[in-house]
Amino acid sequence: MKLTAVTLMLTTVLVLAGCGGAATPEPQGPTLGKGLLFALAVLETGPDGKPVPQPARMGILTQKDGEWRWAAIEDPESNVFHKGMVFESGSGASGLLTAGGTKALLKLWRSDGEAELVWEADFGGRFSRMRDVEVGDIYGDGVPTLVVATHDQGVVATVRRGGDGVWEVNELDRQENTIVHEAEIGDLDADGVLEIYATPSLPNKLDGTAQPGWVVRYVPAADEGRVVVADLGDRHAKEILVEDVDGDGTDELYVVLEAVAGGQVEILRYDAGTDPSEGRKVATLPDKLCRFLTAGDLDGDGVLEIVAAAHKSGLWLMKPGADAGAEWVVTLIDGQSGGFEHAALLTDLDGDGVDELYVANDKGGEINRYLMEGGEFSKETLYHHPEGLSGFTWNIMPIPVELIP
Repeated sequence: MKLTAVTLMLTTVLVLAGCGGAATPEPQGPTLGKGLLFALAVLETGPDGKPVPQPARMGILTQKDGEWRWAAIEDPESNVFHKGMVFESGSGASGLLTAGGTKALLKLWRSDGEAELVWEADFGGRFSRMRDVEVGDIYGDGVPTLVVATHDQGVVATVRRGGDGVWEVNELDRQENTIVHEAEIGDLDADGVLEIYATPSLPNKLDGTAQPGWVVRYVPAADEGRVVVADLGDRHAKEILVEDVDGDGTDELYVVLEAVAGGQVEILRYDAGTDPSEGRKVATLPDKLCRFLTAGDLDGDGVLEIVAAAHKSGLWLMKPGADAGAEWVVTLIDGQSGGFEHAALLTDLDGDGVDELYVANDKGGEINRYLMEGGEFSKETLYHHPEGLSGFTWNIMPIPVELIP
C-alpha cells in the first residue's frame, strides 16, 4: 500500500526560540542519530461534550543541531497506536512497525513512504486492538518473530514472514472476554529457548472492584501452551518486565500488581520455578496504578536499575537491597510527573554509554529527559504540546533517524 495525503499526515514543529527575519544562526549543539517514537491516542471533545477518538498518531522527536523537532504521522484507519517500534523482518528490509486499534492493524512503514500491511484482524469482541508487540527469535530458527498481545478476546499470537514473503500468523491462545495488556520475551530457566510472558485479565474496571488476572507463559519452540506462572487472585497486572536486573545471567520476571480499593501498587519478582501464588514482593508504591517499568544503567556502573512510572505519585527509582531477600530501595525522582499510562523509557540515545530516562508526562503535556549525575537527577523538557495533550501516550521507543518515514 502506497501512502498518500489521505492516509499519511506529516507535520513538523521545531522547538525553537527567537524566530523572525534575522539571519539564521550557525548550527550549534549535537545532532543525534536516533530519535524517539511516541505511540498516541488523541481525543477531541464532541458536540455532546464526550471525547471523540481521532486518527491514530505517532509522534517523532529528533534532535538536530541542538534543536529538538517534533513531527507526527497519522493513520485514519485506526484511532490509536498502542506501540511503534523498529522491526527488521528478516528479509533485509527494516521499518517502523505500528500496532493499531479499532481497526486492529499491524503495519510496517518504510522510510520512502510505503506501508506494508502485516496483519489485520477482527477478533470478534466489542473491539479489536493490537495492544502490545515484542520481537525475538521465538522459534530458535533465526527468523525475527513478532509476539502480539490483543484486546478483547485474549488472543496472543506470533507473526513472521515466511520464506515466500507472506506473513504467517499463529494464534497461541484465545480466551473470550479477556484483555491482554502486555507481552514480554525472556529466558527465565536459562535453557537457551525463549519464553513468552503475557498478562490476561478480565475487562478493565476503574471503580476499585476486583479485576482478577494472571501472568502466563508460552514456549512455542517447545510446543508448550499456556501455563500460569503468577496467580494474582482478585488483582491483576497491566505491566510486567523480563530482565536480568541482578546480573546473574538469568532473567527474572517483575510483575506490577495494581491496587484494589484501599491498597497500593506492589511489585513482585518471580524466578524460574517460583510458585505462582508466592511471588516475592520487592517494592511498594503509594499509588493505585503503575503501567511502566523500564530497566537500564543510569549511573554507568554496569549495574541495572528499574524506573517505575506510576499514575499519580510520580517517577520512582528502584535498586535491589543489600540482602538478596530484602525489599528494594525506592527513591522518588519526580513527584510532579504523571499520566494514566505515564510512558517511560531508559535508553542511551546519545551513545555515551550511560542511559537517559525519557518520560511522557501527559499530566503536564510535555516530554522530559532525566540524567543522573553524582546520584542526583537533572530534568530537561524536550517538547511541550502547545495546547496540552488531550489523550494518552501509550509507549516510547527509539528509532534510527534514517528509518523515520
